[in-house]
Amino acid sequence: MRIAVGGDHAAAAFKEALMAFVSGLGHETVDFGAFSDASTDYPLVAEKVARAVVLGDCDRGLLFCGTGQGMMLAANKVRGVRCAVCSDCYSAAMARLHNDANLLALGARVLGVELAKLLLETFLNTPFEGGRHAKRVDMIMELEKK
Repeated sequence: MRIAVGGDHAAAAFKEALMAFVSGLGHETVDFGAFSDASTDYPLVAEKVARAVVLGDCDRGLLFCGTGQGMMLAANKVRGVRCAVCSDCYSAAMARLHNDANLLALGARVLGVELAKLLLETFLNTPFEGGRHAKRVDMIMELEKK
């Protein structure tokens, strides 16, 4: 898969370590910044990653900041995005299985790199289950039109 990746200044080193891990899993990564620990306006990075996924340039997106919350909030403002913040593998799997999440946000200040690797692997390897969940995802996407 082609994976869009972005982070803010709080997650610069975290992002680099996780991009290397994702590449090692055989995925192509596209880096949308930040490229250092200099102060970054994370909504701008989140929008770039979100649009790359929604427009089909990338298959999924990964966002990193201090807690994951800011990136998730910004990304979910882009029509077509279903971004989840996860801190356990069960939630990462369910975000894909039941919600067809297309972006995952993680917090560099609240997760260790090894747990983040497990979350990423779970998120990237779990398919959308479809079935009764497809109706609910469609209902979520309809909310954007109201």
